[in-house]
Amino acid sequence: MAKVKYYYDANTLSYRKITTKKGDYYKRTIFGGFALVLVAFIGFIVFSQFIQSPNERAQKRELDNLKLHYQLLSKRMEDSALVLAQLQERDNNIYRTYFEANPIPDEQRKAGFGGVNRYKYLDGFDNSTMITKLTKDIDLLSKQLVVQSKSLDEIVSLAKEKEKMLASIPAILPVKLEHLTRMASGYKWRMHPILKIRKFHKGMDFTAPSGTPIYASGNGTVIRAQRSATFGNVVYIDHGYGYKTIYAHMSKIKAKRGEKVNRGDLIGYVGNTGRSVSAHLHYEVHKNDVALNPINFYYGDLTPEEFAAMQKAAEEEGQSYD
Repeated sequence: MAKVKYYYDANTLSYRKITTKKGDYYKRTIFGGFALVLVAFIGFIVFSQFIQSPNERAQKRELDNLKLHYQLLSKRMEDSALVLAQLQERDNNIYRTYFEANPIPDEQRKAGFGGVNRYKYLDGFDNSTMITKLTKDIDLLSKQLVVQSKSLDEIVSLAKEKEKMLASIPAILPVKLEHLTRMASGYKWRMHPILKIRKFHKGMDFTAPSGTPIYASGNGTVIRAQRSATFGNVVYIDHGYGYKTIYAHMSKIKAKRGEKVNRGDLIGYVGNTGRSVSAHLHYEVHKNDVALNPINFYYGDLTPEEFAAMQKAAEEEGQSYD
């Protein structure tokens, strides 16, 4: 049973019963219901911040996974950039130095991309700054790898050319050491055996029995193989890179003009033809048409002791054989 409520009426100096109109009752009911709905809605909004739907939880996991992969990728990028920097250092200071090539400047290796903003399409995302930085780092690393790849291609080409040059430069004795009787005359002023005047001897004379094999001292092309008044049977070999060698006074020529020869190939035999007084090989080395001391071109098959003995013999005074 509902309680009866009264109020004091000052005009009549008595208590009167409080009566509720139906309209007020409905208003209070509607207002209370609206307030309840409003409180429930606000509570749902607040509570929903802490409770996610399955789809939202899946998206969050995916986002966290992407952030982890970004960190791992960034670390790999840093490691790759470090390896590339070490390779660039060796390239400039070892490989290119060895092959006498100019180093590649840093401004060429690490040049950026000019022109318009090539990363504008990445703007407007929640993580645009992060994505743009990673994309830019990848592009720069890719460009540096292209520069380094071209440099290594050049190094390979230079290495092949260097190998070819080293095989072409005269580097061995034209007559085997065990076949030599003695080294008669070196690169210096000598008394000519026939003209009887002091004349500069542009090569070295190796005395050996007639018929002793003579070998090409480096790879090259035979440009002359014939008889002359001074050198008798003589062979000229053009080794390229400015080098030429002369093999004179042969008893017999085996090489032919235009023939390609390799270091150590048989090209003729020791003899006593032309302006000569004894069986020997007169051997000369030229660079850019200037005669050089052949003693400096035997590093391919002489020990230090053998080289020292030959150098001493070449410096002794005496008459040449041609």
